[in-house]
Amino acid sequence: MSFEGKIKPFKELCRIAARIKARGKKVVQCHGVFDILHPGIIRHIASAKKQGDVLVVTVVKDRDVRKGPGHPIFNEKLRAENVASLGNADYVSIVEDAPPGACIKMLRPDIFARGQDYDERDQDVVKKIEQEEESLEIAGCKIHYTPGKVYSSTNIINQFLDVYPEEVKRYLKNFRNKYTPQDIIRAIEGLKKMRVLIIGDGIIDEYHYCSTLGKSAKAPLVVNRYLSHEVFAGGAFAVANHVAGICGEVQLVTLLGEINSREEFILQKLKPNVKTKFFYREEGPTVIKRRYIDRYLNQKLFEINYLKNEYINEKCESAVVEYLKKQTGKYDLILVPDFGHGFITDKIIKMIKQVSGKVAVNTQTNAANAGYNMITKYQNPNCVCLDEVEARWATQERFSDIEMVIRRLSKALKTNYLIITMGKSGSIGIDKKGEINRSPVFSTKVTDTVGAGDAVFSFVAPCCIKRMPLDLITFIGNAVGAIAVQIVCNRESVEPKKLFEFTCTLLH
Repeated sequence: MSFEGKIKPFKELCRIAARIKARGKKVVQCHGVFDILHPGIIRHIASAKKQGDVLVVTVVKDRDVRKGPGHPIFNEKLRAENVASLGNADYVSIVEDAPPGACIKMLRPDIFARGQDYDERDQDVVKKIEQEEESLEIAGCKIHYTPGKVYSSTNIINQFLDVYPEEVKRYLKNFRNKYTPQDIIRAIEGLKKMRVLIIGDGIIDEYHYCSTLGKSAKAPLVVNRYLSHEVFAGGAFAVANHVAGICGEVQLVTLLGEINSREEFILQKLKPNVKTKFFYREEGPTVIKRRYIDRYLNQKLFEINYLKNEYINEKCESAVVEYLKKQTGKYDLILVPDFGHGFITDKIIKMIKQVSGKVAVNTQTNAANAGYNMITKYQNPNCVCLDEVEARWATQERFSDIEMVIRRLSKALKTNYLIITMGKSGSIGIDKKGEINRSPVFSTKVTDTVGAGDAVFSFVAPCCIKRMPLDLITFIGNAVGAIAVQIVCNRESVEPKKLFEFTCTLLH
């Protein structure tokens, strides 16, 4: 069979595997990125082939490879062709890896061959990943660990291919002299017992994909054809899901609309360890942000917001305040993602201010609140996380050096930690002592920036409450951001496993 003939669509491959097993033959599966075919990969595939009659190799799609800057080196088609050219590979398929291990459950091989991908430095990562694999109960198949000397694709790429800018190389060299992947894992796992209360605006994000037909013959507008759409739980809902991946107990307090509440959809999208307390706005909908996107160019064309852009009434406000009075003392962290859509009123802010030492705030600027939703509404928060535009608006410093901006804003807010994200320029943080730390951007592939700031805030805030070192906090925040910009909107959360794998790649 030619190597092109070995490459099959995944659904077809599942049918082929079922027929092979029905004939009493053993199917073995290997799964991975396979970016570079080095000796370790070749031995891994050869060892896997010896375990059964037919070897199936599943190659992760480009969009699901989140292993750090410059990864993957080769696109999914080339990686699949490279693997298919090996004599020991009988069939190859390009597959989605979200959630991880889903393709193994669907294919149901007799044996899953796992390589020894990590060196001694990363054994904590191995244990964490193995625990998650066991929890998946991979299709009831046996797991075979292929023997032999470990060759790391990541090490080869990092050492011999120029995938990192010089600034990132210098930063990572200094950082890895101080921290190991195990330090990152221990830091994140130390958040498990935290109890978190989230107060903020819930948002439904809709992506409507279309293709451009051309200019209308009768009006000065561009006509688009509808293709499909996706709906995501965004805003405070997304923050709750991110936090629920790293903290054990999460309580979400948010606002829905009495008109078109979308409550059933929201409850389906929230993780099991997120408890909810919903308040309802009279004569208004749950906030919906509908974006129209050119499928071919992946560009946003137009956006419509469905919202009642005013504060909740006094009756609803009083109910929220009374509820918070009874709840705030029960939690280790109060997280406030304030999107400025009318839920967080002055009285609610006053109530939040009384909870000293454990409040983290993110006030977001968007088209519906530009110039009105300033972080200066809050005083003495433990942690604040903003983007550069939001920080500059709050200080009215349009052109000043960012270090001057962050010092001035930190002093005005009296916060213990202030983290400012700066897009391609990475991030900058300052602590209560006035120490400043900069971290470069780790992402080279950006799929979608919507929701990335929420993900960074969700991880950074608990780290600040735990009083982690500032350089560790900014590193974790930038790593989370680099993963988040590769996810379409809030299609999925940034999970600890992905963060650990990404960190392992960066620190090799």
